[in-house]
Amino acid sequence: MSKLALLGGDPVRTELFPAHNFIGAEEKQKVMEIMDSGVLSRFLGVWHDDFHGGDEVQAFEREWADSYQAAYGVSVNSCTSGLYAAVGAAGVGPGDEVIVSPYTMTASVTAAVAFNAVPVFADIDPKNFCLSPDSIRARITERTKAIIVVHLFGHPADMDEIIEIAAAHDITVIEDCAQAPAATYRGRPVGTLGHMGVFSLNYHKHIHSGEGGIVVTNDDRLADRLRMIRNHAEAVVTGREIDSLVNMVGFNFRLGEIEAGIGRVQLGKSQGLVDRRRDNLAYFNRNLPSVPGLRISPAADYVDHSYYAAVLNYDAAAAGLSRDVLIKALHAELPETRMRKGHGPLIGGGYVKPIYLYPMFQEQIAYGDKGCPFKCPHYKGEINYAAGICPETEKAHATIITHEYMQPSLAESDIDDVLHAFAKVAENMDALRAFEQDGNRD
Repeated sequence: MSKLALLGGDPVRTELFPAHNFIGAEEKQKVMEIMDSGVLSRFLGVWHDDFHGGDEVQAFEREWADSYQAAYGVSVNSCTSGLYAAVGAAGVGPGDEVIVSPYTMTASVTAAVAFNAVPVFADIDPKNFCLSPDSIRARITERTKAIIVVHLFGHPADMDEIIEIAAAHDITVIEDCAQAPAATYRGRPVGTLGHMGVFSLNYHKHIHSGEGGIVVTNDDRLADRLRMIRNHAEAVVTGREIDSLVNMVGFNFRLGEIEAGIGRVQLGKSQGLVDRRRDNLAYFNRNLPSVPGLRISPAADYVDHSYYAAVLNYDAAAAGLSRDVLIKALHAELPETRMRKGHGPLIGGGYVKPIYLYPMFQEQIAYGDKGCPFKCPHYKGEINYAAGICPETEKAHATIITHEYMQPSLAESDIDDVLHAFAKVAENMDALRAFEQDGNRD
């Protein structure tokens, strides 16, 4: 039996894992072409031929929309901006409620706050960590204007039932696909199942342009309103007809030509990179040793998961060992990843603290010091952000283990080292239990 590094033995590996970096010669060539053109951006924030941006931006939008079988693509400078623009395009405003996930990046929630609407947290489905249709149904009121569905970790939510619920109440569905490019639900691409789908091009996503995002939709009116909000809507409406001024207070959410050009090249690589993630995760799952209390969280058989992260369910009571000590032992065996130094090994407990427990929602302070939008006089609902409102979310956060050891940069030999670390932990469970009992948990 090999002695655990946590207990004084040698670690499985000390060499850093390879970086997730797929910026190559094609991207460099595209950037130089754009630099040589001298056109780094061609947006004008008034109604003009250049209102829609330059050649690279418009080509990127067409190519992304085509790849997702959508009518329109609207590029933005981040997924956060895309979520804000989508909420604005949906007509959300003061007094409205937006149903959101408590287990996500905060922008999927603050997009509602940005338009002075109140986020209402529905619980997650423990099978896929996305919004539970039953919980959505229980949260709907006459004030519900939109639902922001997050396809967390790359696993699509149960969209058929969510769309059915939304249609019955005339509610707009916005899909947050930041972690789910190339994922499908019953053979259909995510992002095209609701009214709008928002994707991320942030540096640690499946593909990236440094920063950036894109929104897809099949609705021409929503596409128009997305473009307006992206590009100084209040300055543009004087030069053209528009059917409603609601939320036509625009921003500068515009994507530059360089980022769009890189995005075009990366889009061509996306399916291969996602397929590599799937293959790597399948290899990991096939070879994961038996660890007491640990089991793989499976994907539904009607989805194609894109694996931004993978989930392991952990029963600490059955194992007789806390999750914290288990993870501490794994961390001691494994190094960091290049270009992610300071993050530690790519394995952790839970994902994010339930969003409703963040200070903004506990103190109900956002715009100014009057409590808007939570205490806005236009809002007639009752807010409940107390611990316990989403028990499945809180349970998941306390029990699951997430990891990223399926990244396309990893060879099977790299994954073998991770599997070896799990095997060492499994062999040394008694020693770890004794370690914990001796008060060495922290």
